[in-house]
Amino acid sequence: MQFVDLPGQQKRIREKIDANIKTVLDHGKYILGPEVDELEKKLGGFSGVKHAVACSSGTDALLLALMAYGVGPGDAIITTPFTFIATAEVISLLGATPVFIDVDPRTFNLEPKQIDAVVSALKNGSNDYPLPGICKTSSLTPKGLIAVDLFGLPADYDTVNRIANENGLFVIEDAAQSFGAEYGEKKACSLADIACTSFYPAKPLGGYGDGGMCFSDNDELAGAMRSLAVHGQGGNKYDNVRIGINGRLDTLQAAVLLAKFDIFPEEIGLRQQAADRYSEGIKKETGVVTPFVPEGSGSVWAQYSVLAKDENHRSDIQAGLKEKGIPTVIYYPGALHLQEAFKILGYKAGDFPVCEELTRRIFSLPMHPYLTADEQEEITAAINTYG
Repeated sequence: MQFVDLPGQQKRIREKIDANIKTVLDHGKYILGPEVDELEKKLGGFSGVKHAVACSSGTDALLLALMAYGVGPGDAIITTPFTFIATAEVISLLGATPVFIDVDPRTFNLEPKQIDAVVSALKNGSNDYPLPGICKTSSLTPKGLIAVDLFGLPADYDTVNRIANENGLFVIEDAAQSFGAEYGEKKACSLADIACTSFYPAKPLGGYGDGGMCFSDNDELAGAMRSLAVHGQGGNKYDNVRIGINGRLDTLQAAVLLAKFDIFPEEIGLRQQAADRYSEGIKKETGVVTPFVPEGSGSVWAQYSVLAKDENHRSDIQAGLKEKGIPTVIYYPGALHLQEAFKILGYKAGDFPVCEELTRRIFSLPMHPYLTADEQEEITAAINTYG
């Protein structure tokens, strides 16, 4: 059984992919070819955003967003410790400091009510909230916040944006897993000052290599990110107006993504059907907690992640599923504040108890648009047996 069935998807659109790739090979514009521009227009229109800037990866998208705001040493960027390292990694790469806040136990997204507390602690130098060790010897200026739409579910942006605005913080939507999701009347990638998504192959809309995109309604920010992605380019390739990176999206990847985007709306519906079958099939008596989606929100189900009672319960269920050839994955086994890479920050176990508890209980089931009802019946039956 496939955890993510990319071959099944490819069978549907192989002719279109081949035709798109042939077109690129024929015109030979492998860097910033017309397919890149077309992809930006289509995805920007789909998300309801004025500007879409294609780039080389979801990580670079986050990096470009922070660079557009001039983030650097002495700046504190607030984010969640329950996510992939890229979210916080880009903060450190620019010399700024990741400052973590705990997450909501039901949505797994950052808890916006804690923003005020951490900003107050940063400004007052108090010990009322866990802060990086650097705060004991020097001050940090709270400058921005990265909210993560974990597993495809948008964060609580009404609250996040309001509190961030009250504290003078910009907001970046890390939509690496949520392109196509919904939040009220809006779509993911339109929910903050800048949004960033990823086209890693396993994402809901994924290419056949790395790729990403930044979204913004702000003309100045979009222009800066477009320049930054091409070595800080100005009027031409040899006119450099700022220090940038080599962050362009390959034309071939854009060609693949255009073929995939043709069936993407349908695949969103199929993912929802698969999620519904899981939620209906997993019995409450097992103690396995199925995902929570707040009213008014719609997940794109990048992952279908459940909670076991504890680590032993999780291990027992995973072992039982493995015996039946059913793959599972743990996203994420280690909270970022306890990772070796962030040891310098000085956080300790117990600083973010909700996040740490989730790492001991969470695991993800196969999720993709081509899961069959029979396959899911086999999966849920196994969970109900071993749970």
